Parts: sequence; C-alpha cells; structure tokens
Amino acid sequence: MRKKVSFDYYVLLFFLVSFSGWVWEAGIYLVREGRFVNRGILLGPWLPIYGAGALFLYLLLRPWKRRPFPVFLISAAVCSLLEYLAGFFLEKTWGVRWWDYSGMFCNLDGHVCLMSALLFGFGGLFLIFVLIPVYTGLYHKIPEKSRLTAAFLLLGIFVMDAAHSADFPHSGRGITY
Repeated sequence: MRKKVSFDYYVLLFFLVSFSGWVWEAGIYLVREGRFVNRGILLGPWLPIYGAGALFLYLLLRPWKRRPFPVFLISAAVCSLLEYLAGFFLEKTWGVRWWDYSGMFCNLDGHVCLMSALLFGFGGLFLIFVLIPVYTGLYHKIPEKSRLTAAFLLLGIFVMDAAHSADFPHSGRGITY
C-alpha cells in the first residue's frame, strides 16, 4: 500500500536533489581544479536545475518505475532538454554562460552534450531506483511538523536567494564562462 505524501514531500525532495547536485558539481571542481567552487547562479548550496529535473522525472517516470531502459532513455532526453532550455534562458537573460560543453563530443550550442545526456540517464536510474525509495522511507519517519517547518524554512531562504540573485547573479572564475 502506498502512503500519502504532501506538498512538503516535493519541496524537500527538490532541496535534497538541488543540494546533492551542488555537492556533485563542487566535488568535480575540487578534484579537477584543486579548489572549492560554489557553482550556479544562486549563492546558496543548491542548484535548482537538479531539483526541478528530479521532480519532473519523478512525476513523469512513475509508470516506468520497474523498467530501467525507458527510465534511462527518458531521463537522458528530458534532462538534456531541461539543461538546454535553462542554459539558453540564462545566457539570454544575463548574457553569461554558467556551463559550456563546446569542447565536448556531440554538443548542441555548448548547452548539452552526449556525455551529459548519458550522465542524466544514469542519474535518472539512480533517482528512481535508489534515491526515491530511500527518501520516501525516511520522509515517513520524520514528524509532519518537522517536515513542514524544514520545507517552509528552506523555501523562504531559497526565495530570498533567488530574489537577490535575480539582480546580482553569482558569477566569476569557475562559475561562469
């Protein structure tokens, strides 16, 4: 029997994956360049494109949660489209690129490439088959009041960060190209 989830389920999932994406990218730069880089347009420890992609995949892929190959293909395609649109929008809005795959094999305008699409496919598999089941189990163990408090606190901080970053986007060496 499936337990009911509330609005806070989606909010907390968004922030869990946004934070995980931030850790992932900071880790890549730490290994590659030997220094910490706070990636992304926002100042906080989150990359909302990861959270938005995870929410979209979660909602889209529920019918395929037992079929890895379609999950892989759909994840690769949907996340590549999301990354392309986000990259295009950010560049047109602020005139800056936050990522550039121009030197990568099979890239499209430097916003996406084959390697990132493959990583998105594997990320979708991890999300659907590992992260969501573990997260859902933990979610139901946390008292509702604590979940709601955390969700609204995170949303408040995130909105302030986004409002500030709309005028003063996070940029610089290792962040923008």
